[in-house]
Amino acid sequence: MRSRRVLGPMVQMGRMMTVCALMCLVLALLPSHTASVAVMSVDLGSEWMKIAIVKPGVPMEIALNKESRRKTPVAVCLKENERLFGDGALGVSVKNPKFVYRHLQSLLGKKHDNLQVALYQKHFPEHQLLKEEDRGTVYFKDLEEMQYTPEELLGMVLNYSCSLAQDFAEQPIKDAVITVPAFFNQAERRAVLQAAQMAGLKVLQLINDNTAVALNYGVFRRKDINSTAQNVMFFDMGSGSTVATIVTYQTVKTKEAGVQPQLQIRGVGFDRSLGGFEMELRLRDHLAKLFNEQKKSKKDVRENHRAMAKLLKEAQRLKTVLSANAEFMAQVEGLMDDIDFKSKVTRVEFEALCTDLFERVPHTVQDALSSAEMSLDEIEQVILVGGATRVPKVQEVLLKAVGKEELGKNINADEAAAMGAVYQAAALSKAFKVKPFLVRDVAVFPIQVEFTRESKEEDGSKSLKHNKRILFQRMAPYPQRKVITFNRYTDDFAFYINYGDLSFLGQEDLSVFGSLNLTTVKLSGVGSSFHKHGDAEPKGIKAHFNMDESGVLLLDRVESVFETIMEDKEEESTLTKLGNTISSLFGGGTSEPNANITEPVQDEEEVPPEPGKEQEEQGKKEEAGQEENQEVNREAEDQPSDAPDTDKEKVEQHGANGKSGDPQDEKEGGKTETKEEEKTAEEEAAEKKVKSQKKAKISEEITVELLVNDIVNPTLDQINTSKKKLQDLTDRDLEKHEREKTLNSLEAFIFETQDKLYQDEFQALVSEEEKEEISAKLSQASEWMDEDGYSAATKELREKLSELKKLCKAMFFRVEERRKWPDRLASLESMLNTSSYFLRSAKLIPEDDQIFSEVELKTLEKVINETTTWKNATVAQQDKRSPTERPVLLSKDIESKLALLDREVNYLLNKAKFAKPKAKPKPKNSTNSEGSKANGTAEEKVIPQTEESTKESVVPPVEETPTKETIGQDAEPTIQSQILDETSTEAPEKKRLENHIEDEL
Repeated sequence: MRSRRVLGPMVQMGRMMTVCALMCLVLALLPSHTASVAVMSVDLGSEWMKIAIVKPGVPMEIALNKESRRKTPVAVCLKENERLFGDGALGVSVKNPKFVYRHLQSLLGKKHDNLQVALYQKHFPEHQLLKEEDRGTVYFKDLEEMQYTPEELLGMVLNYSCSLAQDFAEQPIKDAVITVPAFFNQAERRAVLQAAQMAGLKVLQLINDNTAVALNYGVFRRKDINSTAQNVMFFDMGSGSTVATIVTYQTVKTKEAGVQPQLQIRGVGFDRSLGGFEMELRLRDHLAKLFNEQKKSKKDVRENHRAMAKLLKEAQRLKTVLSANAEFMAQVEGLMDDIDFKSKVTRVEFEALCTDLFERVPHTVQDALSSAEMSLDEIEQVILVGGATRVPKVQEVLLKAVGKEELGKNINADEAAAMGAVYQAAALSKAFKVKPFLVRDVAVFPIQVEFTRESKEEDGSKSLKHNKRILFQRMAPYPQRKVITFNRYTDDFAFYINYGDLSFLGQEDLSVFGSLNLTTVKLSGVGSSFHKHGDAEPKGIKAHFNMDESGVLLLDRVESVFETIMEDKEEESTLTKLGNTISSLFGGGTSEPNANITEPVQDEEEVPPEPGKEQEEQGKKEEAGQEENQEVNREAEDQPSDAPDTDKEKVEQHGANGKSGDPQDEKEGGKTETKEEEKTAEEEAAEKKVKSQKKAKISEEITVELLVNDIVNPTLDQINTSKKKLQDLTDRDLEKHEREKTLNSLEAFIFETQDKLYQDEFQALVSEEEKEEISAKLSQASEWMDEDGYSAATKELREKLSELKKLCKAMFFRVEERRKWPDRLASLESMLNTSSYFLRSAKLIPEDDQIFSEVELKTLEKVINETTTWKNATVAQQDKRSPTERPVLLSKDIESKLALLDREVNYLLNKAKFAKPKAKPKPKNSTNSEGSKANGTAEEKVIPQTEESTKESVVPPVEETPTKETIGQDAEPTIQSQILDETSTEAPEKKRLENHIEDEL
C-alpha cells in the first residue's frame, strides 16, 4: 500500500510531463506568424556574396536576388537620395565610380596607416579615405553629408542580403551564419560582427569559408566516412585571396550521439592578395596601355576614373572568356571623349601578365602541408573551390605542385561555402533538427599571455622578469576554454594578451596584419581579496579565457582563489541525508547561498607555465606545490568531493572501534598499555582529526579593465548611431519604393480606365452622363500627373488614386456582376434539377424501406420551391431594369441560395449512405425452435450462393446516424449521382433477394 501511494503521484506526474512534452512538440511544429523559424547563411566574399536559406519545407536552397541570379556583387551605391545594391550598383560604377563602394572586406579591422589601406586607395583612386580620430580606422568621405565607415557599408550589404533572403523565404529572418576567410585576425572578425550588429542580424557563428566548404562536402558524403582517416585538401582561389585547407574526415565516438562523422582542420595556408581581382587589375592596366598606344586621344586614359572603371569591367569579362578561348577581341564603346576602343588580347598575353601570380600558387599548398605536418602522399584528393580556379593556368600550376593525376571538381565551386554555412545555421538553430556532423576548426594565429614581475637574484638584488604563457598554440582547435593561474601576485597588477610567434608569415602578410598586441588587462581588487581571506591558503589568481565558435577570444572573468579547512559536522543519519537529497531535487535545501563557491567548469584547461621560471626562491614544499600548478589539469579535479570522504571516514572509525569495543578486551588489558600502544592511539586520533577536516574553495571576483590595443571597439552610442543611420536609409528606400508603387498604380489606373470606357462591355453598362463625368476626372488626373504628379508625395498620390477608384466603383461593380451571372445561374439551375430528381426518387422508396422522415423530405421540397421562386422572380425583375442601374440580381445572393440547397441535399445523401437496413420481422407460424434453427441453417447455406449479387446492394451499417452538423458540405455532383443510384436501387434488389430465399426454403 505504501509503495502504491508513492508511485501514484509519480506516475501522474510522469503522465503530465508526457502531455506537456507532446503539447510543446505540437506547438513547435505549428507554423508561427510572429516568430521566425527560417535561418540563412551569407558567403561573404570580397567581390561576390551567395545567400542560402533553410525554412520548413525547404531543406537548403540558394536564395535568388531581384535579377533572379544566384550570386550578388558586394557593392553599394550611395548617390544623393538613391541607394543601390548588387548589379544595380555595378551599373552605376561605370558612369559614376565615385559613388560605388566595393571590396570592403580588405578595409575591415585596419588602421589608417595600414599598407592595405594604401593599396585600396591605389586600386580605387576615386575614393577619399580619411582617418577616424577616435579609433584610428578609416572612413569614406566623398561629400560633406556622406561619411561612412567600412563596417557601416558592409552592414548595408548584410541588411540587403537579409531582405533578399526574407523575400525568397516569404517570412522574416534574423539568424545567420556568415563566412569569413580563415586568415582573418581578431580585429577583422570583430569588425564583421559589428557590421552584422548594425544591420540588425543575429550572428549564430562566423565560420571560416573553407570549413563551410568542407562541411558541405562531408554532409553529402556521410556514408563514405568511416573510422579510417581521409585527408582532403581544398584549394580556394577567389577574387581577393587564396586559401589551401587540409581536412581530415573520420568517424568518432561521442557521449551524446554515439558514433558520428567529424571533420578536423589540420592545416591552413593562405595568400591574402593572390586572387582573380589582381588578375583583372593587370588586364585593366594592359588594356589602358593598348589604348594609349593607339594614340586616338592626347589624354592619358589612366587619369580618367570613369574610363578606368569601364576598362575594369571589360577586363572582368575578358578574364572569363580567355579561360575558355585562346584569344578575344576586347572592346569598349565611348571609352573616353567619345572614342571607341577595340583590341585583340590572347591567353598567352594574359598568362605573361600574371606570371608572378601563378608562381605563388604552390606556396599556399606548401604552407598548408607545413602547418599540418603532413606530406603530399597523405593527401588523397585536391578539390578546387572559388571562381578564379577556372583559369587554366592556375589548374596547370596547381596540378604540377600537388603531383596528382587530376584535380577534384565534384563540388559547386561558387555555392559550396554558402550551402555548408546554412547547414551549420540549421544545426545551431533551435527550430531545426539535423544529423550531427562534428566540426573542429582551428585558430591560425597563436595567442599568448605576457606579464612582468619582480624576481630575486642570487646576490639578493631584485630585477623585473618578463614571462610568456602560450594561451592558444598555432592550429589550436576551438571553441575552447583556457585558465591561466598567476601564483606570485598578492596585489593589483596587469598582464597583456598578444599574438604569439608569427614567423611563419611572410613580410607582406606581416605588413598588413596590424597590431601584434591585442589587449592590456588591468586587475584591481587583488590586494583587498587577500586581506579579506588572510586566514585561507591562496591558490593564485585565475583568468578564464574563451575562444568561441566564431574564433573570437574573450576574457570571461578573473578571480582570486583560496582554500580553507572546514571542520566536518556531526555525521548525519542515512535518512536525514536521503531527505535532504530529495528536498534539494524539488528546490529545497539550505536557504544560505554559497556565493563564493565556484562551480567546476568541465571544459576549461589549465595553461602550464614555462619550465624553470618559478623554482628559484621557494623551498621544497613550495616547489612541490608549484609543480602541481604547472600540470595541465581539468579544474573540476580541484573540486572537493564530500561523499567519498564521508564513507571512508565511517569505515575507518568502524575498524578502530572494532578492536576495543569488546568489554572483555577492555577489562583484560585495561592498565597494561605500553608506550608504543599509547603512541599509536595518539596517531590514530590525529589522523581522525585530519580526516574530519574538509577543504573548501573560495573564489573572489576581481575587477577587470580592458584596454584594446589593436582596433578599439566602437562604443554603444556609436553602434546605436550607426544603426539609426542605416535604419533611416532603409526607411527612405522603403518610402521611395512605396511611392513608386503608388505612382505606377495611379498611372496604370488612369490609362486602363480611359481605354475601358470605349470597350463594348463597358459602353453597354455606362450612361452618357456617367461616362462624361468619369472621362473628365480621368483627364484632369492625367494633366495633374504631367504637371505635379511625378513630384507629389506618396500620401497625395494615394488620395488621388482612392478618389478615382471611388468614382468608378459603381461602373466596375455592374461589369463584374454581368460577368459572373452566366456561371452562377447555370450552377443554380443544375443544382435545382439534381435536387428535384433526388426528391422524386426518395419519395418512391417503399414505406418499409424508407430511411428519410417526412419532415426531412418536406424541408428539402420547401427549399427547392423557394429557390425556384426566388430565381424566377429576381431574373424577371432584373430583365426589367436598365443595364446602367444597380442590379438586383447579385452573384453573392445566387451563391447563398446555392449553398443552402447543397447543404440540404448533402445531408440526405450522407444519411442514405450510412443508414442501417431495417430488420425483417420473423414469419408467424407454428414451427418449433428446432425448425427455426433449421431454417436459419438453411438460410446460411443459401446466402453464400448469392454473395456476388449482394455485394453492391448491402450498405455497411455504422454505429449512429450522422447529424446535420457532422456532415460535410462539399460533396461533388458526380459523387451525389453515384450515391443516388445506390439509394434508389437498394430496396428492390434486397426485396428480390429475400423472395428468392423464401422460395428456396
